[in-house]
Amino acid sequence: MDVDTTTTKNAHAKIINSFLEEKYNILIGTQMIAKGLDFPNVTLVGVLNADIGLNFPDFRSSETTFSLLNQVLGRSGRGNKEGKVLIQTFNPEHYAITYTKNHDYLGFYNEEMKIRKILKYPPYYYICSIKIISKDYNLASKSSYDVVNYLKQNIKNEIILGPSVCNVFKLNNNYRFQIIIKYKDVNNILEYLNNIEHHYFNKKDIKVEIDFNPLKL
Repeated sequence: MDVDTTTTKNAHAKIINSFLEEKYNILIGTQMIAKGLDFPNVTLVGVLNADIGLNFPDFRSSETTFSLLNQVLGRSGRGNKEGKVLIQTFNPEHYAITYTKNHDYLGFYNEEMKIRKILKYPPYYYICSIKIISKDYNLASKSSYDVVNYLKQNIKNEIILGPSVCNVFKLNNNYRFQIIIKYKDVNNILEYLNNIEHHYFNKKDIKVEIDFNPLKL
């Protein structure tokens, strides 16, 4: 079960109901089958490449992986039968994996908070993302460096990272660069972000997107 097999009307419900009625004994799918489904007769769940999400360049990757794996754990043994979960991983010592194995939410939280404090990520710092987008690669690249230089000249007490290419570098024929600001006090950066937004607002060949506390980097 994945996006391709559930595009038609009622396709998702049809697959789920067929599995519940035990018309087949094995259900293979993406992470969509890990969330919010109750299969009382499922006694074995396998997760392939469980640590693939840990390779994403996002400070929430460990949290996301831990959350998803614990959701998967809840799919097995929901009825009266004992359940088992098999996790395939190339990094079995990663704390997101070990704390999942031990059902240790508090242990994961403490480890995650320790790392985020060292690296100055939320909740210890706020994050602002600035994306520079243009169909002209050279214009997007130059403008992103111009923005960084402007910020560094005016903002002294916050952390400015970049520019770097976005995870999805080219989208709809647009080149995309990103700048990250880690900050404690939004009043230290608002004036300069407003100036940047005003400067690029009426330009047709380039766009600036400013996102406070983005869900994804």
